[in-house]
Amino acid sequence: MSLPTLKHFILKQQVLNLYRCILRASRSLPDPVTRRETVAWVRSEFERNRHLTDVLLIQDKLTLARREMRQILPQLR
Repeated sequence: MSLPTLKHFILKQQVLNLYRCILRASRSLPDPVTRRETVAWVRSEFERNRHLTDVLLIQDKLTLARREMRQILPQLR
């Protein structure tokens, strides 16, 4: 396994920022059950991809997550 690079560090911060932003945006969902399910789904997706180390794959997943979240939670910037 190679050592993490500066790019890995930057991507990690971007992923954490997106995760926090999604959690904040989910607060605006009116139904508590829907909110819990959404947060659980988001968390499972982030946990599922936690092991990734390939920079290009992480960038692709980050772009895809942003796109999906904009569709699900329109108030997400």
